[in-house]
Amino acid sequence: MSETDKQETERSEDPAEEEETPQEAEDAADTGEDESAAELGELGEGAEADKASPWAGGPAEADADDPPEERDYEAEIAELNDRLLRSLAETENVRRRGQREREETAKFAITGFARDVLSVADNLRRALEALPEDTGENEALSSLVGGIELTERELAAIFQRHGVEKIDPAGEKFDHNLHEAMFEIPTADAEPGTVMQVVETGYMLNGRLLRAARVGIAKAPPEPESVPETPPEDADTAA
Repeated sequence: MSETDKQETERSEDPAEEEETPQEAEDAADTGEDESAAELGELGEGAEADKASPWAGGPAEADADDPPEERDYEAEIAELNDRLLRSLAETENVRRRGQREREETAKFAITGFARDVLSVADNLRRALEALPEDTGENEALSSLVGGIELTERELAAIFQRHGVEKIDPAGEKFDHNLHEAMFEIPTADAEPGTVMQVVETGYMLNGRLLRAARVGIAKAPPEPESVPETPPEDADTAA
């Protein structure tokens, strides 16, 4: 057997080696074209990225030719100083406002309680005014008067200790900020607007009005009516 016949026999016996069909050759060509296009696209993107990088000659070289922008450092420092001063001033105002509110809260926290206790002081004063001044030999009545007076003095001391002051404006000029006029008393013994009678004493709490004093004030007495003179009779009428 010749060598040519041996080679043909080996090819026919080897199943791994098969002839390529026309369709498979066309698919292989398309796949190769796609891979070539993808490689070209990657190369193009890399080229564009290289052009856009600052190390490649292009726009970066044009920016390098422009002069650097000058900054006004003194103006920036002045602006920062102004902002800092404003922040410090605002913080100080907030601190002072908070401190003032705390002080006012501490001073006037008992306003409602003190206003309710004022009725107790009024009742003690009314009880003393209702009792006779001369108790005589009545020891029980004398003890009662002494106990009420002692209680009133103790209550006044407590008021003073907590900043509650009494307003007793008898004989003073009427002040609408502290007094409440209940009636007017016509009299010539005092100037108009003078407090003649105190119906209910007032109180102040740490300089703030707690209750206005109810008073009666003086006013000018009415002028006497003038009596019309009788005209003289005529002489003829008299005759």
